[in-house]
Amino acid sequence: MNNIFNNLTTSLSEEFKKFDLDETIQLSMSKIAGYDLQINNLVKYNKSDFFDVLQENVIETINSSNIFLPVEKNDMGFLNLSLNHMYLMKNITNTQSDFENDQSSKIIFDYGGPNIGKPLHVGHMRTLNIGRSLYNIHSFIGNKVVSDIHLGDWGMPIAQIITYLEKEEIALQNLDSSQLEIIYPKASEEYKQNKDFKTRAQEINKLLNNNDQKLLEIWEFIKKISIQSLEENFEIFGHSFDYWLGESDVNNLIPKMIEELLKDEKIIYDDGALISAEDTDPKILITKSDGSYLYITTDLATILFRQKNIGYDKTFYIVDNRQSLHFEQLFSSIKYFEFNNLEHAHISYGTLNDSDGNPFKTREGGTKPLSELFKETYEYIEKINNDLDKSIVSQLTNSVLTYSDLITNRKTDYKFDLEKFTNVNGKTGIYVQYSQVRAKKLLENIETKHSELSDLILNDVDKELLSKLYLFTYFLEQSAVLNEPHHLANYLYEISNLFNQFYESEKISEIEDSDQLSSKMYITNLFLTTSQNVMWCLGITPVNQM
Repeated sequence: MNNIFNNLTTSLSEEFKKFDLDETIQLSMSKIAGYDLQINNLVKYNKSDFFDVLQENVIETINSSNIFLPVEKNDMGFLNLSLNHMYLMKNITNTQSDFENDQSSKIIFDYGGPNIGKPLHVGHMRTLNIGRSLYNIHSFIGNKVVSDIHLGDWGMPIAQIITYLEKEEIALQNLDSSQLEIIYPKASEEYKQNKDFKTRAQEINKLLNNNDQKLLEIWEFIKKISIQSLEENFEIFGHSFDYWLGESDVNNLIPKMIEELLKDEKIIYDDGALISAEDTDPKILITKSDGSYLYITTDLATILFRQKNIGYDKTFYIVDNRQSLHFEQLFSSIKYFEFNNLEHAHISYGTLNDSDGNPFKTREGGTKPLSELFKETYEYIEKINNDLDKSIVSQLTNSVLTYSDLITNRKTDYKFDLEKFTNVNGKTGIYVQYSQVRAKKLLENIETKHSELSDLILNDVDKELLSKLYLFTYFLEQSAVLNEPHHLANYLYEISNLFNQFYESEKISEIEDSDQLSSKMYITNLFLTTSQNVMWCLGITPVNQM
């Protein structure tokens, strides 16, 4: 939270401690007209003999902070708060400097998770958008952030591709990423239906695990062209990663990890397979009976790799909610195997479906590539705004694909409705972009006309917008603590909507009074700063024209 509000809530907690009460002070949104926030921590003590004294002390602390207009006593202990605009004007900028703190954490964001040889598809959109947004939000509030794409670059899918290349006698030098994308599903289907193909793929998988030099060279070539294609795609969507580590990067750690876990009797043999000795239902499988590794084997080794080579306080895995059991088992195993006591969390999310509520498919029935969804959205926006530069249409396309994803609570499924999400009047990426472009134009046209701000002259519309802008910290904290970007996405719509009301309520360019005009320009500047910082937190690039 903003340091100004933080200092107040810390001081208020101290007042409760004087009465041996351990209270974390919560500022909540007020539902009462004319008030902005409320504090309800006193309510539970309103029958206590110390209530009056405690309430007096709390009110005195609030009033001496100057953050709010003078607070009145309440028999029940509900304290209703109205923001003091004059004080906050001099103390809140809504820039990153407002949130500097000495208690930062180093957080690894594990998201993206594409497989080499396969195109990015619509199923990747939510992990990418939520992952980037949480990375930006935690960076904005002062945490040290690291992103790792966690590539699927090893195991049976790779063996299947190599087996297919061998069977069809496809020369490596003729291979490109578009061919790989066609080969992958064919190889997967062949593996299911062709017994000889399956046997050869299993053989190749074992040879790869035993570092067969010729096969490793083929694998490296496939990985190289896949990563090149992924990087080109990510550039279009505005995504980047600090680490491009894959399952292959930790393979060499697994034999020693297994050996030590066996020695410590943390894992045991069960019909040739290795399972955790932890008492769980179901049992946690660590390796299959043929010795091959599972996702959990690789993920456990990744923990050891990150401890040694990156260092962290927390790791957040942004993966869909169907993987909940996997992460329960992983986190339980980290503790049971005594790897560390650091924080690990599964940031789960629901699925993205088409406008009918069905999983996105191509016309042929396959999984829809993300590039196709981009193209469809781009063409739809271009048709409505055919006079815009192509780079701006691309930015608006990404705004739509990002904002429509993040406005939905990440835990729920949602339908992607192109017409709805490109509407200039709804809760859309187009609408929030339009509002900040409007603010820029207003500032360009009026900037030379106003003087230094000495006093705030506000009407009711101004006050409502200004109060909401000063509450950026509240919504930022909601998103950061709960790892839910939708709080900020909704806030962005609210301030954009209030700004448009502010803009339309009177003809600002015709205001003659310099103090009144300066007040309008101050609010417009603060709106622009706030909306663009919220956009940055969400992973949206502001456009300069629409």
